[in-house]
Amino acid sequence: MAINGPVLVTGASGFAGSHLLDLLTREGISPIGWHRPGHPAPGGLARVRWLAVDLLDAATVDRAIADVRPAAVYHCAGAAHVGQSWDRARETFVTNVLGTHHLLRALAHAGLSARVLIPGSALVYRQADSALGEDAPIGPASPYALSKLAQEMLGVRAITEDGQIVLIARSFNHVGPRQEPSFAASSFARQIARIEAKLAEPVIEVGNLDARRDLTDVRDTVRAYHVILQRGRPGVAYNVCSGRAFAIGDVLERLVALSRVPVEIRVDAARYRRQDLPLLLGDPGRIVRDLGWTPQIPLEQSLSDLLEYWRGHLN
Repeated sequence: MAINGPVLVTGASGFAGSHLLDLLTREGISPIGWHRPGHPAPGGLARVRWLAVDLLDAATVDRAIADVRPAAVYHCAGAAHVGQSWDRARETFVTNVLGTHHLLRALAHAGLSARVLIPGSALVYRQADSALGEDAPIGPASPYALSKLAQEMLGVRAITEDGQIVLIARSFNHVGPRQEPSFAASSFARQIARIEAKLAEPVIEVGNLDARRDLTDVRDTVRAYHVILQRGRPGVAYNVCSGRAFAIGDVLERLVALSRVPVEIRVDAARYRRQDLPLLLGDPGRIVRDLGWTPQIPLEQSLSDLLEYWRGHLN
């Protein structure tokens, strides 16, 4: 489905948002990117029109939506860290839930029928020891997961009460260049890059290495977002995942194998998360069957690109 009108990306300077801008501009789209006030607009993409918009200021969001009048919205803005959500529960709920409410309400006030993608999370599911399909039991176990479920519910309400077109993705873990070092794979890669640059001792601090996660490259993930927004069914959740689980220890070993210098691995109990699930594995059957999306970038490439990103970033 062709989108006839402006395309808006909230959280456009973030991990997924920035890769989504790359994808959209490659397709000839000139998106509008919202970023946080008080932070400079990122450079490097001439086709992007940057606007500083505070999603927690309802009046500002109303004015911005009325000005832009988007035909499509990728709502990538939000608090994204599971572990930090325990200590920042209020910030997590306010950012993810109230920010989404303001956005959807502004679209309704403007009388727009934009296609809106809410990138949700696989953490809305109850913990299981097998692959999770979209009909698996719901059971969020962290403030972050609760906030993502609330986002979905706001989207469903907007469909039923306001007649809006809201698409829902449930993303499993995604990795790749530009990821914050508070996430495991990126933390490992950054530590290796610092060791190679002689900025740190040759030791990698790690937490739980036994947990297994379904990992997808962020560039495949945003491609899934694009497909879901264009051709997905409103109100229907789509898992965005690979269907393969990797132990965190395996991810670390693959990164260490790419290191240019020897490194020692040291366990740090402080890096263990509360409620760290032993397995988070998705079933991508619905998005593969209904929309024809499949991941294309192997984990080896994702990790190599992530390490190269940190090497370049430090230089």
